[in-house]
Amino acid sequence: MEQIIKTIGVNRFFPMPNGKKFQALKDISIEIPQGKLTILKGRSGSGKTTLMNILGALDTASSGEVYFENDNFSTMRESRRCRVRRKKVGFIFQSVALIPTMSAYENVEFSLRLANYKGRRRERVIECLRMVGLESRMNHMPQELSGGEQQRVAIARAIAHKPMVIFADEPTAELDTNTALMIVKIFKTLTDKEGATIVMTTHDTGLMDVGDKVYELEDGGLVERE
Repeated sequence: MEQIIKTIGVNRFFPMPNGKKFQALKDISIEIPQGKLTILKGRSGSGKTTLMNILGALDTASSGEVYFENDNFSTMRESRRCRVRRKKVGFIFQSVALIPTMSAYENVEFSLRLANYKGRRRERVIECLRMVGLESRMNHMPQELSGGEQQRVAIARAIAHKPMVIFADEPTAELDTNTALMIVKIFKTLTDKEGATIVMTTHDTGLMDVGDKVYELEDGGLVERE
């Protein structure tokens, strides 16, 4: 199975007010398979979000190596890392973070403009909203949508520019069980039919079985590989 991201001995330290350092990640070595759903599981404070931010080039490791398509993030200029984030990566956040003054359609279309998408934007926006079952709600504002619908718009926004990897940080944490399962079903459809690579963090043990690969973190360390 081809790997799109690989880490070798990644550590992450954060400075503390007392002059000491807190170690958020401890010697993490994992591989993210291309075209699959990988789950990073663990309780709050386990380090999974810190790891995801490093995998998605939002943060840098204190030591160790991170390879994205065999390119080493640690030796990559920030301008190039920025291009990776803008063109090759999509993010879905727990807080959804839709722009409240834009409709569902405009939120998705805005991501295409940021990525300088060269294709037919309107057709792509409608296609993505159709994939998440919201084509009929495209002109609604975020406040007119339910929490689950807002999260589905966020998914459409993240996949619109056809990124190589989609990072989803606790995307189901604020949703009821049925809506959470619907979101994960959309993820599985994207991997199976679109060939998308998705990395999702969660502490919900009920969602573990849907991942093609699962890594568990505890106190910043990797404690289990499935």
